[in-house]
Amino acid sequence: QGQLVESGGGLVQPGGSLRLSCGVSGSIFSINAMGWYRQAPGKERELVAVIYSSGNTHYLESVKGRFTISRDNAKNTTHLQMNSLKPKDTAVYYCNAHVMVTMYIFREYWGQGTQVTVSS
Repeated sequence: QGQLVESGGGLVQPGGSLRLSCGVSGSIFSINAMGWYRQAPGKERELVAVIYSSGNTHYLESVKGRFTISRDNAKNTTHLQMNSLKPKDTAVYYCNAHVMVTMYIFREYWGQGTQVTVSS
């Protein structure tokens, strides 16, 4: 079965950029969707962006025009390019994947989380 491996994140000044990456490792059949959630201290986890196997995407309203999610189907990876970062984007970002482990078995996987801090 698969698991998610995240990379990226860190400290950046307001207006800066970061790129998060997430890959599905292990044996799987297919990936239905991959996305990114975030959770700031004292707040609930929220969906930031998702990309479906069709290529369709969905974004949190507050990140539209600043964040871009992409997917490499051949490598089972997704990337979140974050531009024009703001202090309110500070949070732990989690990768999420809806995976068909076999043709009939569905699993939802979560990454370990990566900290993104936007501060001067």
